[in-house]
Amino acid sequence: MADIRVRKRKRMREKDVKALKEQMTEIFCIKTFDESDAVDLAESPDFNLIFVNNDVLGIIYQEKPFLTVRGILKYKPQARAVTVDMGAVPYVTNGADVMGPGIVDVDPNIKEGDFVWIRDAKNQVPLAIGISLRSATGLMEKEKGKAISTIHNVGDKLWKSGE
Repeated sequence: MADIRVRKRKRMREKDVKALKEQMTEIFCIKTFDESDAVDLAESPDFNLIFVNNDVLGIIYQEKPFLTVRGILKYKPQARAVTVDMGAVPYVTNGADVMGPGIVDVDPNIKEGDFVWIRDAKNQVPLAIGISLRSATGLMEKEKGKAISTIHNVGDKLWKSGE
C-alpha cells in the first residue's frame, strides 16, 4: 500500500450519502454508489477522499466531488470524457497536464473549469482526472498550450493506495 496520509476518516450519514450520490449522478449521468453502501469521508493533504466499501472511489476537490480513476473503472461513465492520442499516454500516466494538440475527442457538454477524465484513443481506458482549462469547443480546436490540468493519474500515490 502506498504512503498516502489519511486522517479524520468517518462514516457519512445516510442523507449526506444520498446528496453526494445525487451530485455524482448529475455529473456522470449514471448510478454510482448507493445509500446502503458504507461511504466514508477522509481528509488527505491534497483533497478529501470518498471511500466506498473501503475503496477510494471518489475525491472532493475545491468543494466538488468527482470519481477517482478506480471509480471510473468501476462505474464506467461516458460523460465528461476527453480522449487523447496514443502519443500523449506516457506523459499523462506520469502526471503531465494534457496539451491541446493531443486531444482527439471531447464530451460536448464540458465547460471551462469542469472536472474531466482522460482516456486513451485505442483502449478507451481512464488514465487520469483533471480540470478543463477550456470549454469543449476550445478543447476540440487543438490550440497549443495546456488544455487540462491533471489532478490524479494512474501510478500516483492515490492510485497505488488501492493496490
